[in-house]
Amino acid sequence: MNAPPEPRSRPILEVEGLSKTFVSRGLLTTSRPVKAVADVSFTVDRGEAVALVGESGSGKSTIAKLLLRLEQPDAGKIMLDGDDVLVREPRRASLAYRRRVQMVFQDPFGSLNRTHDVAHHIERPLLRHGRATKHDARAKAIELLHTVGLEPAEEFISRRPYELSGGQRQRVAIARSLAVDPDLLIADEPTSMLDVSIRMGILTLLTRLKTERQLAMVMITHDLASARYLADRVLVLFRGRIVEDGPADEVVTAPAHPYTKALLESIADTGRLEQAAPTRDPGELPMEGCPFSNRCPDVMDVCLKIEPSYRVFRNQRVRCHLYPENKD
Repeated sequence: MNAPPEPRSRPILEVEGLSKTFVSRGLLTTSRPVKAVADVSFTVDRGEAVALVGESGSGKSTIAKLLLRLEQPDAGKIMLDGDDVLVREPRRASLAYRRRVQMVFQDPFGSLNRTHDVAHHIERPLLRHGRATKHDARAKAIELLHTVGLEPAEEFISRRPYELSGGQRQRVAIARSLAVDPDLLIADEPTSMLDVSIRMGILTLLTRLKTERQLAMVMITHDLASARYLADRVLVLFRGRIVEDGPADEVVTAPAHPYTKALLESIADTGRLEQAAPTRDPGELPMEGCPFSNRCPDVMDVCLKIEPSYRVFRNQRVRCHLYPENKD
């Protein structure tokens, strides 16, 4: 008799119905609400990387800020290891939450203080979060530099950011985030400001950390090639909504949503992710129906009236009327 399968552990991160609206104000224009994130839900398991992909203004960075508690959502839940942090910490994130959720910024030079050496950047979080004492902080900082591949670590520990290359600075930033032993790492375009020749090294490092430390990751990126390399799943965002969700390989090689297809075509035309070019005059964002309907080459009458729900197609979840609704 076969043993029953082991129950799947609860995701480290569960996001349910997350929404955020900003008010756009101008000197000569009427204030109007801008929905940056609309009813977004997803999970991230330990040891899993999820990439948020979409053109500028799709809501990727706003989701990152909401997860980091730099912005307050209008609605929804953020559960870390089953704990609803918005209920427990309604106003601001606690020190304990900031330890468990760390960030790697897009600009490694801007995120490091050029007046301080590498030791300061790594020892400070170690001491602040009680992960080391003054006596062993230097040794633990050197160990973290070994972990991220900066050798000889004993020499790098005393350098300042302007004495490092872009890739080396990003490794220091990653070491700093690892200092507090986080559960979730949010990587905001972690390779976009690096030379092509050294991007793979950073992606390989993040992949190794994900596996060895069972570190959960949310990757914000315009680079679908990087998303395919690092991420297990890709979430494609358009106007604050997830329009496609599936395994990274399948979303990139066999996209289902017309918007995802347009994004991939923009890469083929320009070599990088641009705004998906509309096939007809986009005009204003539709007031009802599918938000992509005024840019979609496959638009139907129903698209103009009803916003699609999720449908399962192959291994992807897609919000598109091109696919039949799934029956229970």
